[in-house]
Amino acid sequence: MDADVLISLTHFKGHEMTGFGGAIKNIGMGGGSRAGKMHQHNEGTPIVDPELCRGCRRCARECGSDAISYGADRKAFIDPAVCKGCGRCIGACAFDAISNVNGSATEMLCRKMAEYTQAICHGRPCFHISLIMDVSPNCDCHDENDAPILPNIGMLASFDPVALDQACADLCQQAAPIRNSQLGDNLARPDWHHHHDHFMDSNPNVRWKETLAHGEKIGLGTRAYELCVIK
Repeated sequence: MDADVLISLTHFKGHEMTGFGGAIKNIGMGGGSRAGKMHQHNEGTPIVDPELCRGCRRCARECGSDAISYGADRKAFIDPAVCKGCGRCIGACAFDAISNVNGSATEMLCRKMAEYTQAICHGRPCFHISLIMDVSPNCDCHDENDAPILPNIGMLASFDPVALDQACADLCQQAAPIRNSQLGDNLARPDWHHHHDHFMDSNPNVRWKETLAHGEKIGLGTRAYELCVIK
């Protein structure tokens, strides 16, 4: 907060809760305090559907709060008193056994993220750079991340983080999904409900547009942009 100028460098990728991780997530979540990170995530505690849980313990390995335990039936249980609501277990579960009971939790997370970014950027010059390369399906904090879901697109930069994230998202939507990736595999399933949205088809529970809409609403930036290509 003592810096006169902010320059952000972001790896643009998919995300299991926010749809994608761009400039706004990099600044709002990365620049927030530990308490701030918890505040952004605390809109609901995930629960486990015992009928779908396979007892693989993958969610427990991803939990940074030691909130997940297992009963005699080998089914996972998330202690709401210990859980921080980060959602890493949701992204780690390969069987869709974990979900958030708060239907608006993802929207609230996206809004808070934009608000934290506004607080960090307000009143100082800012410049933002995003690299759309190795677009992983989940956050970079996942050590088990799958193959990239989209081809490398390039580097984008702007003084406006909302416009930058919107442009990156638009270019990703125009790109062809990579086969044998989380996105490609989902789209290849005959029973898959196509959202015609690469981020939602990779992680169906996300509401990524809420970040950009709220960011524009609170004056963080504008979703309108002009794409200038430099070769």
